[in-house]
Amino acid sequence: MALPPARRTVLTGLGAAAALGALSTPAVAAPTESGPGSALIGRAQRDALHVMSANIRYDRSAGGGTVAGDPDHWPDRRPLLVELLQREKPTLLGVQEALSGQLSAIEEALPRHRSVGYGRDGGSRGEYSAIFYDSTRLEVLAWDQFWLSDTPEVIGSATWGNTVTRIVVWAHLRDVATGAEIAMLNTHFDHQSENARIRSADAILDLLRGGELDALPTIVTGDFNSAAHDSGAYTALVSDGPLVDTWDAAAQQLTPAWGTFPGYDDPVEGGDRIDWVLTTEDLVTEQAALNVWRDASGAYPSDHAPVQALIALP
Repeated sequence: MALPPARRTVLTGLGAAAALGALSTPAVAAPTESGPGSALIGRAQRDALHVMSANIRYDRSAGGGTVAGDPDHWPDRRPLLVELLQREKPTLLGVQEALSGQLSAIEEALPRHRSVGYGRDGGSRGEYSAIFYDSTRLEVLAWDQFWLSDTPEVIGSATWGNTVTRIVVWAHLRDVATGAEIAMLNTHFDHQSENARIRSADAILDLLRGGELDALPTIVTGDFNSAAHDSGAYTALVSDGPLVDTWDAAAQQLTPAWGTFPGYDDPVEGGDRIDWVLTTEDLVTEQAALNVWRDASGAYPSDHAPVQALIALP
């Protein structure tokens, strides 16, 4: 993946070896599920950003972990993800669970985009929580990656009760047309440890309050493995915190309130939203959507439903 020219490393321990592994008009209200060729939001106009958070589900096909015909088989899911992204054309995309070999699908679907972030095990190893941005709309002024642990500069560290390494990637961006500056932060919270999820939320708050992103209008995307309105992480970030849930705040909700982890089954209205797009209070959300599109055969691009928001530039 191409690195922006102004990469900033503010944490020790990342080093050159890690860096080498890095890399429209809004639609009107859509039906319950987007039909063939139709976008829920589509390419944003110049005064807005289309933001998407997508857990693309890691590729388990190596060594026969999955086989053709399995709902989880990445070679079958890859063209579906490409189709979804080509149709929706998000300005900013935060991905979770992406392995290095899966990034080419995003590059194919979004050729104008560049990315920041690298594997959570260093270089190209492990899952990415990369941020993809439309390089014709935005330029990166600074970015970095840190680990959700007591030693955030140590690659692969995990100290809060989680056995799986978790990371945050952030970027300070400027809109090339207007000069407006914003920040985006993308993450994937732990799936087992509630303590780790709450500590991870606190780490994000530290970044927003007096940290690198202090006072910047900020977008936060991720798979939080936490139910909206009913979890410690959500309480820390939104209910008692400085962030706004774009799904709740949107002037227009384009879809039903689907749960975002259908697991290749039929989506459930009113199910848990564990994937979120959040913003600081100085950003306005015009539209929000929970995308449960599948192809004509009923196959999904991932076991998670992407979350989308159309956000006005500050």
